[in-house]
Amino acid sequence: MTTGIEEGSAPAGPEAEKPRGASGTHGSAATPVASEQGGRHGFWALTIGSVGVVYGDIGTSPLYAMRESLAHLGHQPSPEEIIGVTSLLIWALVMVVTLKYVVILLRADNHGEGGTLSLMALAQEALGRKSWILVAMGVVGASLFYGDAVITPAVSVLSAAEGLKVASPVFEPYVLPITIAIIIGLYAAQSFGTGKVAILFGPIMLVWFAVLAAMGFMHIFDAPQVIAALNPYHAVWFLLEHGFLGFVVLGATFLAVTGAEALYADMGHFGPGPIRTAWLGLVLPALAINYLGQAALATSHPEALENLFFVMAPEQLRLPLVLLSCLATVVASQANISGAYSLTRQAMQLGLLPHLEVQHTSETQHGQIYMPKVNWIMLACVLFLVITFQTSSRLAAAYGLAVIGTMIMSSTLAIVVIAKTWKLGWPLAVLIMSPLIVTDAVFLSANLLKIKDGGYIPLMLGTLGVVVMWTWIRGVAFVEGRIEREAIPLKEFAKSMSTSSATRVKGTAMYLTSSPDITPPALLHNLKHNKVLHERNVILNVHTLNQPTISDSERITLNRVSEDFATLEIRYGFMEDPNLPRALAQAKEKGLPFDMMKTSFFVGRRSYRASASVGMPLWQDHLFIGLVRQSFDVTEYFRIPAGRVVELGNQMVV
Repeated sequence: MTTGIEEGSAPAGPEAEKPRGASGTHGSAATPVASEQGGRHGFWALTIGSVGVVYGDIGTSPLYAMRESLAHLGHQPSPEEIIGVTSLLIWALVMVVTLKYVVILLRADNHGEGGTLSLMALAQEALGRKSWILVAMGVVGASLFYGDAVITPAVSVLSAAEGLKVASPVFEPYVLPITIAIIIGLYAAQSFGTGKVAILFGPIMLVWFAVLAAMGFMHIFDAPQVIAALNPYHAVWFLLEHGFLGFVVLGATFLAVTGAEALYADMGHFGPGPIRTAWLGLVLPALAINYLGQAALATSHPEALENLFFVMAPEQLRLPLVLLSCLATVVASQANISGAYSLTRQAMQLGLLPHLEVQHTSETQHGQIYMPKVNWIMLACVLFLVITFQTSSRLAAAYGLAVIGTMIMSSTLAIVVIAKTWKLGWPLAVLIMSPLIVTDAVFLSANLLKIKDGGYIPLMLGTLGVVVMWTWIRGVAFVEGRIEREAIPLKEFAKSMSTSSATRVKGTAMYLTSSPDITPPALLHNLKHNKVLHERNVILNVHTLNQPTISDSERITLNRVSEDFATLEIRYGFMEDPNLPRALAQAKEKGLPFDMMKTSFFVGRRSYRASASVGMPLWQDHLFIGLVRQSFDVTEYFRIPAGRVVELGNQMVV
């Protein structure tokens, strides 16, 4: 898969000719860790950090998961029904989160990284060839994540703010304005970086989970029989006893596991050990105890069902609980925002999206980035959802479809990795993952019932993401194919230039290209219009590999084509940002004389014109051209001094 279209850079889009790349999610503001025990913070610091970033989303599920699950019954639940629903909630956590993610997927790492796109790249590498089926799975999983990333802040912050009505009815008219203000403030603060605030994420969520456990423990003894929910028999009984209604409730209980994908996606930031320790030692027990406490309260005080979570707290502590809930939902939302940035950067590097502007908000932490276009699009979507649905109960109906869709893609991709990378073979891989895929499929079927009540929202967002990525991939392939068909092989051109009478000028010319074996169009244009050729010509190809990072020793390969021509390949992992000046300084060790002030970088700047008779359908042509125009400038992305760049443009019909 390529990250660009023709000569030039991966970021600038097809109007700038671009380099070839290869065929990763939710993310965090943390930097990747090479070792769980390494660094000055140590294992326990990473564990606390994972509590803040990884579990922010799933940790706020008690705000609405039990309430919505019981509400879907449509009548006053009996004690047996409450136990059955609670058993479904707890065993969803065990099956989906513990068994699938903690036990299995955390072992399926791509050089330490996790997430849907990272898993897709690992599966491609395991097969040893490009598979469009795997690419499609990665595209669908990534697209659905964006739907989740905009619904999570909306439903979480709104749920927390609604607690103000429980603290005092006087706050009811202000719930929506307060929610909107919190969300706008959260997204507006992104450009300043989250490094200093992120230090507080872990401690805030530690307090949050401690409060969850304490509130649950306080109420379990209101109806001690709810402890029976720990027996999965009651979950099975509930589904068999209630038939279709049980199926409807199952879709609501899935709210308890939204955010589970972060376990796998953030593996590279914290390591599997801290993530497992945090889940088994704190998060899972706190969630289970809180759900049991809510079940006991619902059994002993049925009138509390409408605001079950906040009624758990003593009346004098409800306002502080609302404030803590708002903090917890901001943490959960921040993790989703950072995750959208991380996923988008991976998608750009893997050639699934045009390269957008990426700003680094920290000089010391590589993972802290800000993407303006992504940020403001997400803000607009979140505000639209909040204003349209207005209550967390209505928004909860839209929640879940995107998450389970992403989970199914991860489960299916994992089969390839288990079979090929772990060398367990296809039968055993299918045997291991089939029960989990069946579980995912059941949850998906149950969530499909929500489509008419708002579930269409994440499906629409996911479909839009798929169309955008499909259009970009297809447009890139069309343009690159056309260039290669019309190109002159580099070896033939270099041989012909050895006897050419073209005027030679001193210095080095570097031509950025996606295809190092053909003569870059910018070189031909320079020769045709300026009638000159530099004394040294380097065909520069930037290649993105199927792994997150690579070592400096593997970064560069230099090959001589002739006395005047050479090809230089620079490799990056899909989690790395290219820095050409730094890489070219390394090229000196490979025998390439390099002086930035004596080097000119030639970049092809291509514009496009839509045509119904060429290439893609007309609507897709216009979408592709629009994506090209959003691409970030090639020179800024590769950090090439603007004064050393020469742009040569032409037009192409697509």
